[in-house]
Amino acid sequence: MIRGEHKLTRSHLERTAIVYVRQSTLVQVREHTESTLRQYNLAAQAAQLGWAGTAIEVIDADLGLSGRTASHRDGFKQLVARVCLGEVGAVFGLEVSRLARSNADLARLLELARLTGTLVIDGDGVYDLSDINDRLLLGLKSQMSEALSGYRHNISYADFPVMPIRSCEFAAGLAGGVGMSA
Repeated sequence: MIRGEHKLTRSHLERTAIVYVRQSTLVQVREHTESTLRQYNLAAQAAQLGWAGTAIEVIDADLGLSGRTASHRDGFKQLVARVCLGEVGAVFGLEVSRLARSNADLARLLELARLTGTLVIDGDGVYDLSDINDRLLLGLKSQMSEALSGYRHNISYADFPVMPIRSCEFAAGLAGGVGMSA
């Protein structure tokens, strides 16, 4: 069971599930085939959550294109248009930040998802944008993604060196113990 699965309703399942697949460069497409495969396999997750096979679509037109701006990404534009039309019950991605590296582009998509009752589903769970807590969390993920993309090429909030710290001891080790008592 995926976290937040209870947020799925018949209304969502009656609309299309869209799996958005993207890698930032052609080198990543060629060398990181496992990541691409994991993204395509999100269609199976949609089926497990209740979507009929005929109601699951994959948009992969942006393979090899950077997510820093939506202006050149036809797949992202198609995704936004379909969400805007209310045709989409859920958008699937490995992590929300992969949808767009630009906070402005992602914020627009998330606002349209809120207005149309479209869920966003990634490896961390199911997000309902009508829930303020889900909006805050996705907004934070978006901000982190945009900030980190300028820090290191293609870094992600989910990369180990920048993940949220779960252990005070580990945090003390990374921070050199600054401001933390042993």
